[in-house]
Amino acid sequence: MTEPTRTEPQGFEPFERPATSPDSMSKTDPTSQPGWERATLEKLAFASLREQKATRRWKTFVRLGWLAFFIFLVWLGMSRANTAATTTNPHTAVVEIKGEIANGADASAEFVVAAMKTAFEDAGAKGVVLLINSPGGSPVQAGIIYDEIRRLRAKHNKPVYAVVEETCASAAYYIASAADSIYVDKASIVGSIGVLMDGFGFTGTMEKLGVERRLLTSGENKGFLDPFSPMNEAQRAHAQQMIDQIHTQFIDVVKKGRGDRLKLDTPGLFSGLFWSGQQAVAYGLADQLGNVDFVAREVIKAEEVIDYTRRDNVAEKLAKKFGAAMGDASVRALHAVPSIR
Repeated sequence: MTEPTRTEPQGFEPFERPATSPDSMSKTDPTSQPGWERATLEKLAFASLREQKATRRWKTFVRLGWLAFFIFLVWLGMSRANTAATTTNPHTAVVEIKGEIANGADASAEFVVAAMKTAFEDAGAKGVVLLINSPGGSPVQAGIIYDEIRRLRAKHNKPVYAVVEETCASAAYYIASAADSIYVDKASIVGSIGVLMDGFGFTGTMEKLGVERRLLTSGENKGFLDPFSPMNEAQRAHAQQMIDQIHTQFIDVVKKGRGDRLKLDTPGLFSGLFWSGQQAVAYGLADQLGNVDFVAREVIKAEEVIDYTRRDNVAEKLAKKFGAAMGDASVRALHAVPSIR
């Protein structure tokens, strides 16, 4: 049999290639050159050195970046602390009380009292304005701030004025009543002199779902206010007596602070109702319509306004952003705590 004639398609390169000569192979193969081992090792060594240098440079850059960041935080804290302390020109000092009045919040007693101390100790501050926009919060935090306002005012002999923006209710009004005068906008929300203790009860839902609550206590009232356990009448009466006592404390503080300006014959004055700023002036809960600029210019007679409010630094804001505040709020939400709001 004869092998059939094979024709290759146009452009097709056959598998069989002509053998190359030893001379041509020596020119293309690097291993055929003398000293190739040393050259290869040198290349590897230099590449390793370059990589190590790059790694060291990157580590140095990262460390310098962190160092600059911490220096910035220290500078920020020191500049914030020294700004108000070095002020000597006549001015009106402002301390903001905004948001919930609670431990750990921006309007906590810790932050507000620290800001007030700095403001009162500044010789250039001719008066202190509490700029309030808060629905209320903890009666304990409000009580601490109230007592410090009265103490600092007597110690430094400087006037204190409360200026209300949108809201001054419950614990916020508790604080405002310590001021010499209260200024509001005609549409501000003012009042809500009362106390509440809130929570949830899931006992009926648990029974329907067939869920059993297993709570072991060493005292018959240790599980008091547990949302998964029923509340008996004795416990309810005890809680009511406690919040009634706190309500009485609240009323006494308002009467002491406002004095004869209060229209005690106003229906529902201490019932937890709230009023507009215009009504608050009529009922003696506030003194006059006005804002911060008005008080600084017309009352304190020092138009320059300087803010002494203590605020979170960058690190604290980052911590809250990444869940610290959320976790704390979740824990507090599971426990019923009396709060003036």
